[in-house]
Amino acid sequence: MQTEGNGSKVVPIRNGIEVAHPLPPAQYNLFSEKPDVLPVLVDHEGEEELRVSEDIVLARTADASQLVLSGFGLFLSKKGERLLVKKRKDLLYEFPFYRLSEVTVASRGITLSSDLIMELCERGIQINFLHGTGRPYAKITAPSLSATIQARREQFRALDDERAIEFSRTVVAGKLANQRKLLLYFGKYMKAATPERYEVVAKAAGILKGLEKQAKRVKGVSIGEVRQELMGVEGSASRAYWEGVQEIIAEKVAFFGRIRRGATDEVNSMLNYGYGILYAQVWGAVVTAGLEPFAGFLHVDRPGKPSLVLDLVEEFRQPVVDRTVITHVNRGEPVRMEGGLLKAETRKAISQKILERLESRETYRGKKYQIRSIIQIQARNLAAFLRGDRKYRTFAFKW
Repeated sequence: MQTEGNGSKVVPIRNGIEVAHPLPPAQYNLFSEKPDVLPVLVDHEGEEELRVSEDIVLARTADASQLVLSGFGLFLSKKGERLLVKKRKDLLYEFPFYRLSEVTVASRGITLSSDLIMELCERGIQINFLHGTGRPYAKITAPSLSATIQARREQFRALDDERAIEFSRTVVAGKLANQRKLLLYFGKYMKAATPERYEVVAKAAGILKGLEKQAKRVKGVSIGEVRQELMGVEGSASRAYWEGVQEIIAEKVAFFGRIRRGATDEVNSMLNYGYGILYAQVWGAVVTAGLEPFAGFLHVDRPGKPSLVLDLVEEFRQPVVDRTVITHVNRGEPVRMEGGLLKAETRKAISQKILERLESRETYRGKKYQIRSIIQIQARNLAAFLRGDRKYRTFAFKW
C-alpha cells in the first residue's frame, strides 16, 4: 500500500489486484485475495475541530474532545483502552478513551454495545442522544456524577426562600443584557451602510436596556409571587429583540417572528435545532454539578420538563445559538428544507458551527475560557450560590 495526496490506494501486490481510486488504509488478505480495511487510530491533540469523516466529528474541549456521530449503520464498541467505530463488518476508527469527554449520537441507526456504555460511565464520559432536530431525548451518565447531595438539598430549600427570586431575577436581567449586546454587535455593521435600519435595531436595544433595569427591580416574598412578573418582562423583551433580529436579517430571508414548536421556516428551524444542541450541553453541566435538572426556579415545574436546564440555558442562547444562526443567514449560506424540516446537510452545517462556537473562547472574569467550559463553571457557580458560598452572576459576552 502507498499514500498519494490525501487518499490511499492499493497497488499491485499480486496479479489482477489494482484499484486506482482513493481507499481507506488496507492490507491484502491472502485467504480472500481482497484488501481488508485497516482501522485508523484518531488520537487528536490539536485545539481545532477535526472532521474525521462525513459522519464523525471530534470537537476539542478544554481537556479532551466531544465525539459526534451521525452516520446510519455505525456500531460502537470497546476494546481495551479504545472506542471502536464499525460499519457492517469493517472496523473503521479507534478513539482512545482518555481523549474523550462526551459521546453524542446525533442520528438514528447507530448501535452501542453494553460493554462500551459501562466503560464510558465508569470513566465519567457522558453519552448524549439527539433527535434529527437537534433536540436531546436521552442522556446516559454514571450515578456517581450527581452524588453530591448537599447542592440538591439546598436547591429544593431555595424554592421556598429569597434565593429563588434572586437567581430568577439575575437570569432574566442577564438574558436581556445579552439580547441587547447581540443586537448592537450586528447593528454596528449597519450603522454606516443602512442608518435607517440601524435606527430600528438601536431602538430595540434601548427598549431592552429599560426592561433589564425593570427586571432587576422586581421584588417579592416567594418565586411563585414574582414569576409571572418576571416572565412578563421577559415576554416584552422577546418581542423587541426578535423585531431587532428581523431587521438585521431582513435583506437575506423572510422572518416573521419566533416560533418554538412546529416551526417550518428556515430561521426558526435552525434556532430550534441549535437550542437542542445547547440544551444537551447545559443538561450535562447541571448533572455534573450535582443539581436536579427538573427543579428550576424561573421556569415552572411540569412533568418531563427540565426546568433548571431551561433556566441556565437562557444566558447562553444569544452568544451561542442566535449569533451563529444570524451569521449563517447574513453570509447567505444555504439552508435546505424538506417536508418542513432541515435537510441533513443543513443540520450538519449548523451543528458544526454550534460546536465551533462552543469551542471558541470568551473573556470570563478576566480570563479566556471556551464557552463549553464557561457553561460548566456557571453550573458549579449556581451550586455554590445555593450553598451560600457566593453570589450568582450570569455570563455576559463581549460585543
